Amino acid sequence: MLIMRMYYQIKSKIKINERVKRRLFKYSGEFDIPGSVNLNWNPIYVFRRNYPNFQSDLEKFKIDLVNEIESRKSVSYLKFGDGDYFFLTGKPVGSAAPGKRAISRELNSNELSIFLANSKKANKYLCEIDLQNRRYFKEIFGSIDPIPAEIVYGLTANHWLTKLPFKIGIIGADKKLQIIKQLMRYKEYRDYLGLEQFTDYIQIPQKFACDDLNLRLIELKEQIINSEAEIFLIGVGHLKSGILSEITKMKDAVYLDIGSGIDALAGLIDGKRPYFGSWVNHRVRNIELYNDVDLLQYESNKTYYLD
Repeated sequence: MLIMRMYYQIKSKIKINERVKRRLFKYSGEFDIPGSVNLNWNPIYVFRRNYPNFQSDLEKFKIDLVNEIESRKSVSYLKFGDGDYFFLTGKPVGSAAPGKRAISRELNSNELSIFLANSKKANKYLCEIDLQNRRYFKEIFGSIDPIPAEIVYGLTANHWLTKLPFKIGIIGADKKLQIIKQLMRYKEYRDYLGLEQFTDYIQIPQKFACDDLNLRLIELKEQIINSEAEIFLIGVGHLKSGILSEITKMKDAVYLDIGSGIDALAGLIDGKRPYFGSWVNHRVRNIELYNDVDLLQYESNKTYYLD
């Protein structure tokens, strides 16, 4: 409790450098993911007792994911966060507010009920170990035990996911996928990811994708049924709740929601996002490519220009 009080006092009143924060709030080794660095300032990672099974869950996730891909199972992983809670409960907060990102208008009760029902039909769930996120998760999904979302952050950040020896596709906002396509033209970036190519780029609109769920599913089916990927890395915002259980019926593959990991692939991730502290945002100097791109919660990070 003392650590928690110190954390909130310092966070609200004092702006201190990263080195000092690390001395005051040294994270438990239980939450290490080799090849990644967590600079997200949250005391939940200080004590192993807050989630003592993190390392065993990490190893189990890796084994299960590879087995699912090899066995050609159709499996969906839905990553849940506080924004998804607000969206599914119809609360106009942050990205769930009309006109912000996911919707241009308020969805009616029937529309929201479909998103909620579909979200409960995913095969597996991911949620950060933060206590408030877990409370929100329990309110929506009850007794389901989610995998720590930090695992997919770390395995994206350390390139484990992009180095998998399978055909990998991505599903995300059209503008970010256009950026990733450009980055993948450069061998230097492909080497950074440990990946020769993404086999498929499945696009959704960057803004207001949740306005018309039926249309999105039609558009996705047209793209997915002709795809080659054995695993899709997905970052589609709140649309995930409506589509993940449905796209598993379109093609047998693993559909893994990596959330803001898509922003990392596009060179747009903030270094304070959990486990992306050592990530290098690769970019090109074509400024027009980045016009009107949704930067999520981006503030700063290491940036390297490929041209």
